[in-house]
Amino acid sequence: MLLYEFYIFFAYILCDTFTSSSKRCEPGSLNATLAAGKIILSFSQSRTQNIIAAAISVLEAGGVGLFFAQYRSDGLESCPYIYHALKSPIAKLSISKTVIGKWLSPRVADFSARGPRLKPDIAAQGVDILAAYIPVRKEKRSGYAILSGTSMSFPHVAGIAALIKSAHKNWSPAAIRSALVTTASQTGTYGLNIVEEGSTRKAADPFDMGGGLENPNKAVERGLIYDAGIEDYLQFLCGTGFSTKSVSGLTRTRVNCTKSRLNELNLNLPSITIPNLKRKVTVTRKVRNVGPIDSVYKATVHAPQGIKMKVKPQILSFNKTTQILPFKVTFFSNQKVYGDYRFGSLIWTDSKHIVRIPISVRAMFESYTDV
Repeated sequence: MLLYEFYIFFAYILCDTFTSSSKRCEPGSLNATLAAGKIILSFSQSRTQNIIAAAISVLEAGGVGLFFAQYRSDGLESCPYIYHALKSPIAKLSISKTVIGKWLSPRVADFSARGPRLKPDIAAQGVDILAAYIPVRKEKRSGYAILSGTSMSFPHVAGIAALIKSAHKNWSPAAIRSALVTTASQTGTYGLNIVEEGSTRKAADPFDMGGGLENPNKAVERGLIYDAGIEDYLQFLCGTGFSTKSVSGLTRTRVNCTKSRLNELNLNLPSITIPNLKRKVTVTRKVRNVGPIDSVYKATVHAPQGIKMKVKPQILSFNKTTQILPFKVTFFSNQKVYGDYRFGSLIWTDSKHIVRIPISVRAMFESYTDV
């Protein structure tokens, strides 16, 4: 086997002055005299750092190779430590080999929209997807391309929704969404939490992935669903402050917002978000049993940090004549400072099904005089 040896010089040593731009191997930052014939080790300083630009910079400076240390990756941020530990580092190039193993996945892409303004309901595959592609003008392509984005994850979810609809023809769009959200997974390979690839590299929360990663098989075999119809959404619009005239004009239906309105927190979604909890708030939800007729579900609460939760009733018993049951969730907070959103979940379980909804709460205090 032929091995080729090259001395490794760190990017910040190969410049006239040590700057963050040289550390990132930005164009024009490297000393061509020192870089010629060397392999350069470049440290990414942010998740947007461009490895292609770094490679071009090394090539223009006469370098023969590039090691690109990704942002916050494996403790390689301490360049001086590595330099002093290895006075004469050597890189050896040999024939490549394929190592097969499980990749840590899934991960929420850094470009994926985040909450609270664009809170997702569900996460699905959307990075580097082999997809049909229409050539632009005279562009010559095979008709397929590797693409990323919401336009790639959407077809996955749409296909799962069609699968659920084929199995449950009388389900509403809201019921299908409920089945997707309440069966989603929050863990990936090796049982580890799904992580997000933003600047924090933290465990993903409901503002990153909604309920979690879609699970088609579990979604089809759902036990409980959070359903909502047209009337629920009309009352919701009235409850958010729209007038009778506005709602009627928008929906082209007869609505009386003075008689029929719904607290915006009580729209029967498969999630609960409270943006301004002051001491105590009670939220109402209802679930429909679509599993065995005589099912009994018990509530399990994972309250957001610093928040107390109480579910009433804690047990839902269904029978032949009772297939829809309401319940209330009360949130308590004694915090005396403004906080950011904290996350938790509410789970209903029987002997077979696990029905989970994500919870997001931001606690606030009423006035400075309360402190």
